[in-house]
Amino acid sequence: MTADANGPQAAILLVDNGSREARATLALRLLAAGLGAALGEPVDPVSLLHANRVPAGRLGGQPAEILEPAVASRARAGVDDLLIVPLFFGPSAALTEWLPGRIAALQVRFPRLRVRVASCLVNPGATTDERMAGILADHVRAAMAGKEGRPAVILVDHGSPTPAVGAVRDHLATQLATLLSREVRGLLAASMERRPGPAHDFNEPLLADAFDRPGFDDGDVIVAMQFLLPGRHAGPEGDVARICAGARQQHPGVRPVMTELVGAHPGLIAILADRARAALAAGPLRT
Repeated sequence: MTADANGPQAAILLVDNGSREARATLALRLLAAGLGAALGEPVDPVSLLHANRVPAGRLGGQPAEILEPAVASRARAGVDDLLIVPLFFGPSAALTEWLPGRIAALQVRFPRLRVRVASCLVNPGATTDERMAGILADHVRAAMAGKEGRPAVILVDHGSPTPAVGAVRDHLATQLATLLSREVRGLLAASMERRPGPAHDFNEPLLADAFDRPGFDDGDVIVAMQFLLPGRHAGPEGDVARICAGARQQHPGVRPVMTELVGAHPGLIAILADRARAALAAGPLRT
């Protein structure tokens, strides 16, 4: 948070969806510190929901913040200019529907509050920006180290009811296939979950079914994790790991290996900083 001696204050928030996993909040805090160093301004880690249910004792004694009370407390303290930097791959409903409603309600309570929201991490229209695919490729190559031959790759995301989010995954899969074209024998995009009905078929295949596909049911298969932070799906004991273990039992010849999460890659900070600077180009935060 910044302020002048007498006037309004400003704040920058790095915002994720939120998780009941303490590891997710701790990782978000590290990213916020890295983004703050890149911008030369303090950046506060805040989740949309869920993280406030993590006991503070698992977070070094510092409770996690969620969006509405976090913004309200800052507005009461004099903040009237706020930049939200989303830690989201694409325009999920949490950003396009839930967040605008919460901001509008907060601005009724605090009429002076000005809120800007930076762009998501990936824009499928920016075809020349391969940085996120490059992060995924780095993680795939690290998982390939010491293995013989060319593995198959399954790029897996959470899954979403929003087609634009699925388009982000497919865009990254196309870029990743190009970057790894000489190193892997095939690449498939998959999701962890989907809603019922044909309108949500864009999430197919689910990861659990991807291992049944020819070329992905035998040998080394790198599961490229399109997840930012650990949670219910991601992490050493998450759903992805459970599905990989099940695939080994169902297909004795398959050897799945999960990559690191995107949030662990140092290149993520540069993308976040670019999104923040682009939002600030409309005018600096009041300081």
